[in-house]
Order: sequence, then structure tokens, then C-alpha cells
Amino acid sequence: MMKQWGKTLTVLALVLLGAGGEADAGKRIVIDGSTTVGPLAKSFAAYFMKKYHVPVTVSESGSGNGAKSLINKTCDIASMSRSMKTRELDAARSKGVYPAPSVIALDALAIVVHPSNPVRTLTIAQIADIYTGRVTNWHQVGGPYSPILVIQRESNSGTQESFKELVIGKGIRVVRNAETQASNGAVKSRVSLTKGAIGFLGLGFIDATVKKVAVNGVLPSPASVKNGRYPLSRPLFMVTDGQPAGYVKQFVDLPKTVDGKKIVRELGFVSKY
Repeated sequence: MMKQWGKTLTVLALVLLGAGGEADAGKRIVIDGSTTVGPLAKSFAAYFMKKYHVPVTVSESGSGNGAKSLINKTCDIASMSRSMKTRELDAARSKGVYPAPSVIALDALAIVVHPSNPVRTLTIAQIADIYTGRVTNWHQVGGPYSPILVIQRESNSGTQESFKELVIGKGIRVVRNAETQASNGAVKSRVSLTKGAIGFLGLGFIDATVKKVAVNGVLPSPASVKNGRYPLSRPLFMVTDGQPAGYVKQFVDLPKTVDGKKIVRELGFVSKY
């Protein structure tokens, strides 16, 4: 398994010297955006730095902030777990930025509960009812008589946007008493410690501390994402200003290489290529 670092990964001289070379002056890649794409971006960065001796900085401020950074020309690559919105595209073009998305992997929005929860499957309609407050107790969907704690992501999250689009519909509000968490890791931690909780995570963040729930009878897995059977699947993007060139193109194209595909698989995501 590729090693994952903390919230922000910055390549420093020690890494470059350990790779047996020095960075070319003035060459660096700045990435900002999705926490879901974060593990991929960090692992790609570590690989890229070792191979090409080019400094790469990866920040995880959310897909929305990644889009803003690209629009404001403060990053080379916006990592995003959703497509750019029309208003973001308009704002970019008004500043002479022309976003070009590249799919780097496929992902699933996995619905997760506490391991002790006996509920094994939910329909999309049932999940929507839970998140909009029409269902408030697990016994209403075949579980124990216990109130449901709804956990969502922050409004700037691409994962939140994808969930709303795929499950409850655009413009429909999540129940007011939903608890908001700032990252996939925070959602996973809260669900793992709370018997009545329900949340959603990117596929690469699932482990034994939470229980996956089948959606419409299908469990999220690399196979069910690849063959299109899992209904809450989505692509993950790296977005550049225009078609990438030079080192940025080499970085964005990493998922198409043998080593890149291996990194994607090792982190629990699904290769498109």
C-alpha cells in the first residue's frame, strides 16, 4: 500500500536528494482541491518527484476551493470529485482560464453505517428519505428501533455535491439536524464510533471500522464500479487551464501508465484505463 501523508504534502529538498537528484530551477507543480482525490494526488506526487525530481505540492481544501484556485491561477491542477459547475466555468472564462478535465480514476459513493448495524441494503429512495428527514429511525428501513444520525459533508465538498445529485436531487436540502464533517476521514471516524450513524465515503476510504451498505442490492466494489452495476459511481478529475503540457501533462497522464494504474488500485479506487 502506498504511504499516505497528512493534510498537505510539500516536496522539500530531503525528498529530492533522496531521489538522487535536484529539482530543475523554476519547475514545480501545485495541486489543490478534493479530499477524496487527495490520496491519489499525494501518491502520484511522491512517485513523480522520485522519478522526475520536480517539486509537487498537494493541498486538500475541497473541490470547490480547487476550482477557485484554478480560476485564480494559484494552482496548476485542480483535483475534483465532481465536474465543474456552470458558474465556475463562466468565472474561469472571464479570467482567461479554460478548464480541461482529465479523468484520473473511478470512484463509488459508499453508504456506510456502524459495524453493529444489521441493515445490509438500502434503496436510493430510502437513502434519500433518510437524508431529507422522512425516515428518522432505523426500524423504518428494517433495522433496530434507534434514531438515525445523518452525517453529510460540507457544502464545498465535491463528494457532497455528487451525493446530492445522485441520491436526493439538486436543490433539495438535507435534513436540518444533519451533522457536517469536513473530510472522508472525519465521516468514517464519526460513523465508526456512533451506532446510529449513516454517512457516505469515497471507495478508497473504506476499511473494517465501518460497514458498507448495498445500494439497490449492489455493494460498492471495484468490480461493481467498473461494470456499472453500482448506482452511486462517479469519475474523479484533475482539471488544468487548457490542455496540459510539459511536466503537468506527464503528471495528469500518470493514471494511464502501468505504475499509475497500480497506484490507483492500491489505494482502493478503480482505474478507468
